[in-house]
Amino acid sequence: MLKHPLTYHDDTSLLFERLAGQMWAMLLDSGQLLNTTTGMAGSQYGRFDILVAEPVMTLVTHGSETTIMQQGKHTVSTDDPFLLLKNLLADYPLSEKNEDNIPFAGGALGYFSYDLARRIEMLPSNAIPAIKIPEMMIGIYDWAVVVDHREKIAALVSHGLSAQTLENWAHLQALFDEPFQSCSTNPFKVVSPVLSNLPQSAYADAFLKIKDYILEGDCYQVNLAQRFSATVAGDSWQLYKKLREVSPAPFMSYMNLPLNAAEMFQVISDSPERFVQVVDGYVETRPIKGTRPRSNDTIQDEQNAMMLQTSLKDRAENVMIVDLLRNDLSKTCDKVRVNQLFQLQSFANVHHLVSIVAGTLKKGATAVDLLRACFPGGSITGAPKLRAMEIIDELEPHRRGLYCGAIGYIGFDGNMDTNITIRTAVVSENIISFYAGGGIVADSELEKEYNETIDKASSFNKIIKYFMRL
Repeated sequence: MLKHPLTYHDDTSLLFERLAGQMWAMLLDSGQLLNTTTGMAGSQYGRFDILVAEPVMTLVTHGSETTIMQQGKHTVSTDDPFLLLKNLLADYPLSEKNEDNIPFAGGALGYFSYDLARRIEMLPSNAIPAIKIPEMMIGIYDWAVVVDHREKIAALVSHGLSAQTLENWAHLQALFDEPFQSCSTNPFKVVSPVLSNLPQSAYADAFLKIKDYILEGDCYQVNLAQRFSATVAGDSWQLYKKLREVSPAPFMSYMNLPLNAAEMFQVISDSPERFVQVVDGYVETRPIKGTRPRSNDTIQDEQNAMMLQTSLKDRAENVMIVDLLRNDLSKTCDKVRVNQLFQLQSFANVHHLVSIVAGTLKKGATAVDLLRACFPGGSITGAPKLRAMEIIDELEPHRRGLYCGAIGYIGFDGNMDTNITIRTAVVSENIISFYAGGGIVADSELEKEYNETIDKASSFNKIIKYFMRL
């Protein structure tokens, strides 16, 4: 493995700013930056940040077609996008084993949108696309910058599988070694009010319809979400930097991607939720079910957390999804077990209940097989999963796009880590859009469920208000 040590910064944005404007530049961010609102460091969150750019190959899925671009040449396939990715990764076998605790030194990195599920399941087409972004955008990268916040080290790393990487290695070392000054001259601005596609009265109608479906025995739980949007201008990287200051989360990400030959769009994720992780065959998923708002009043905040931990409704809702994920994991895993139930995790704007389900990959199964078998995550669909997704398509006005899909990496070494793309915004064609939702069950109360979506959207709404004042 090629490895070049770099100067460590607790603020990884100082490194990524060298790449942020490049096409196909991506940052997987563990939320370590000091939270200037609370004064709390991000050490409670993840360990590694991963920065990439300059992919040696890209896969872009629109509808039934995936375009594969390599060395300026493209091919188009109608094969299952997951199978395409699996086969492409198989072309990069590794003879060496990573002994340095480096999570990613090359492989696939990008997003899988919720609507990619249409390549797995037969779903209706009632909802309309809100934005015209691809269902999947994956880069195959042969180098990365990895920042380890536990050991306080950083390095430029590569398996050296591409001749292009070897040719550019000296340039890459210089790029990250040299001092860098931000030179953005295009400040981010929000220039319209935020609108919802499912205002309170429409949300109430959809909520009552779900309650009817549950009463009829059609389903047990359905995740219902509303989409917020506003008109914006300027550099989305400035928005992301502000978001990570006020609302750090363990599975954040930023992506700068081509919408077409002339335009770019950005993905800005503040996700607190892991989808599926694979480390040397060990598999783990951490579904979130159960939410209460944070409070600036310490006593009230503690009461909110205690109410969540003791809520029979929230615990039952969490168990439903744990059972769904145990079933999903069993398709590709042995020894599936629940390692943790109802763990309280507190973030900048909400408290959550998080559980941990684990297993071991079956012989011959790969990380891509696991991802496909579990996709999309049960924590953001409902149960039974397929029926819940049909109801979501019926009752939500727009297709979800990236929301409730997954962002993450699958390394050449077979390891993987992905998030659930909740608390995630897309900036495309001067529109920012983001969703917030929650699971509806038999004893859900309309006002509480609606307010929960507002609580979950509060970080983005807070940031938008900040940029409206500029």
